[in-house]
Amino acid sequence: MFGHRRSVVTFFFSFSIGLTVWLAPPGDRLNAAPPKLPLATPESRGLLPGLEKRVQVAVEAEIEKGNLPGCVVAVGYQGHLVLLHAYGDRQIEPSQEPMTTDTVFDLASLTKPVATATSIMVLLQEGKIRLNAPVADYIPEFAASGKQSITVQQLLVHQGGLIPDNSLRDYQDGPDEAMNRIYALKTVIEPGTKFKYTDVGFIVLADIVKRVSGENVHAFSQKHIFQPLGMTATGYLPGPELRARCAPHDKREDQWIKGEVHDPRSHRLGGIAGHAGLFSTATDLAVYAQMMLNGGRYYGARPLGTRTIKTMTAPYPVSSGVRGLGWDKQTGYSSNKGELLSNRAFGHGGFTGTAMWMDPEIEMFIIFLSNRLHPDGKGSVNRLAGRIATLAASSINVPLNAGTDDLQTGIDLLRAEEYASLRGQRVGLIANQTAIDRHDRSTIELLHESPHVNLVALFSPEHGIVGKLDQAIIGDSQETKTGLKVFSLYGKTRAPTAEFLSEIDTLVFDIQDIGTRFYTYVSTMGLAMEACSRHNKRFVVLDRPNPINGVQVAGPVLDPGKESFVGFHTLPVRHGMTVGELARMFREERGWDLDLDVIEVKGWNSKSMLDRSGLRWVNPSPNMRNLNQALLYPGVGLLETTNLSVGRGTDTPFEWIGAPWLDGPRFADELNSVGLPGIRFIATKFTPQSSVYRGVECNAVRFIITHRAAIEPLRLGMELATKLRRLHADDWNRKRYLQLLADDHTMALLESGATVDKIMSDWDDELIDFRRRRSHFLLYER
Repeated sequence: MFGHRRSVVTFFFSFSIGLTVWLAPPGDRLNAAPPKLPLATPESRGLLPGLEKRVQVAVEAEIEKGNLPGCVVAVGYQGHLVLLHAYGDRQIEPSQEPMTTDTVFDLASLTKPVATATSIMVLLQEGKIRLNAPVADYIPEFAASGKQSITVQQLLVHQGGLIPDNSLRDYQDGPDEAMNRIYALKTVIEPGTKFKYTDVGFIVLADIVKRVSGENVHAFSQKHIFQPLGMTATGYLPGPELRARCAPHDKREDQWIKGEVHDPRSHRLGGIAGHAGLFSTATDLAVYAQMMLNGGRYYGARPLGTRTIKTMTAPYPVSSGVRGLGWDKQTGYSSNKGELLSNRAFGHGGFTGTAMWMDPEIEMFIIFLSNRLHPDGKGSVNRLAGRIATLAASSINVPLNAGTDDLQTGIDLLRAEEYASLRGQRVGLIANQTAIDRHDRSTIELLHESPHVNLVALFSPEHGIVGKLDQAIIGDSQETKTGLKVFSLYGKTRAPTAEFLSEIDTLVFDIQDIGTRFYTYVSTMGLAMEACSRHNKRFVVLDRPNPINGVQVAGPVLDPGKESFVGFHTLPVRHGMTVGELARMFREERGWDLDLDVIEVKGWNSKSMLDRSGLRWVNPSPNMRNLNQALLYPGVGLLETTNLSVGRGTDTPFEWIGAPWLDGPRFADELNSVGLPGIRFIATKFTPQSSVYRGVECNAVRFIITHRAAIEPLRLGMELATKLRRLHADDWNRKRYLQLLADDHTMALLESGATVDKIMSDWDDELIDFRRRRSHFLLYER
């Protein structure tokens, strides 16, 4: 029956607006729509070749088995449609019609997130509803039968305790009476205790939209979402032009279901419901998906704000996995997600054979639209949709050193200019083993051997000139290859003295920082700058990339008055700046009269981590042994002043935590239930050979990084701290946690039992202010 069908591959884009075929206010029809996503070949966007062929083979095999008559697949990557294909037929009975990319599909349960949940989020950001408010605040009748405590958020994540579907008989007397019968329903489980997928909950959510806005979910979503985005083929109740392009399903009352909602309850509600009834095309949904990946913006349209998107797509643990608000993330319904999307991915499927997943971590979306129920009400496509998502994600091919051949650090550029900045001066150098050029030559040796530089003294930071000492006091020494005296800035003094500076004109700083406020090398730099200002010496910074990227900023800003050697300046824990940029900030904000010169990095992509720079990793300190540890350090390092081992004295410091009193299995389970992006947790044991719990076996939790770019180290740090307080309140001695945190308000929130979201949201204002301050000193594109 299915063997004769051919695979039809069609590319279609229409940039004309035409007549809007959805019922919408006339004035809105005159607004110019944003363009559709541009087409590009997978190879032109850096994807591995052959994606189209692999998807075609997978789809045609399922068509041959009779699991679907045809489908449309769209894959978006980095703002381009890299795949838009139609396969098979959209209709085989009563006559055959080939599938085309402009086919209109009944989205079924994709209605829930795309129309209903998005409308709820619009009302949320307008301040008209609250997630934790009882539904009865907006629909008083809903409080009947013990439902008065069910919240809006519980409905969005399917933990409201409602029945999946009430009887069809409840809908036989029209929409108004159907809603009255829904209000009268009892819960089937205790609200908030168990995930139970329910259409009824989203029917109620759509009624909240209507009660609060005065418009049903159809009119509201048109006005606030689809029309601003130019999604002219998306909505409820398609008109004649779009019905002609609709993919049919099976029959209802001996008539082919085409252009009418397939779901029987939505049909009896007049085709407009919160759980089903939305129609759309692949190219329209691509616009919606890109808007979500863009943080709520698409060209000039912005139906959702960035914070709203983050709230909607954040992980919300439920009894059987993780959900978003309206979205699936990882539950038993995620078979259409595939195997390679990240923990940040969110998506949904629909009964009629539809699925859409978006992954902000890899900047990709996958749309699969079919009418699997045609012609006989059978068919199965979830595994196919998941396989296509896996094929798409596996085609991403980003060489580790792509585009980095031209990256040069400050020492590379200083050498290229033949040390012009240092000629005719007596030079001192603050450095350690990280001070090397792109060819692994030591800055110490380069300056010492250059006929243009008079290098007269060396200065060492914490851990010494070669970075191997892990002790409280380090004395002066002699550098072995040059014979120069090394003045320790981690001994009796932590700033160059007048005596130290008396024999030099210019002090040069070349040390690799790791992007965390309490890592002490920037304190050494700041104290040296202050001394040079006081003694009228010039200061030169040979800049280097921030190894954990120069974009992300997180954590509380240090409280004024809490400055110390582990908190030199009022910075957030993760500041996203290079040492050169920090030097510019220190000079300006400290009011130093200092001749400062920053020799900039050339060719650095501030969005990338060190592994994309082409530079070799050099341990900047004895316990900072790889990039993973540097990334984890802003969150995990906060704990090391407490009675918890952060892995010092083991082979992998900062990649696990432990203590004799820690309940490792329970702690790991609690952390995994949160669904933090890019990281998983397993219980284990370790015995430190130094530092906290030296020689004592510790119950531990190891951090397994699954996707480095997705990790939020400060969120991880706050999850660790809040769970330590909750699960081990009597065992965890947190009195000294404030030492590195350096923020009284955050400490008070932690002690009060506040949630991680509350703690982090309270950083927003000070981080906005810090970004404003930071912007004046940035040297590289952000």
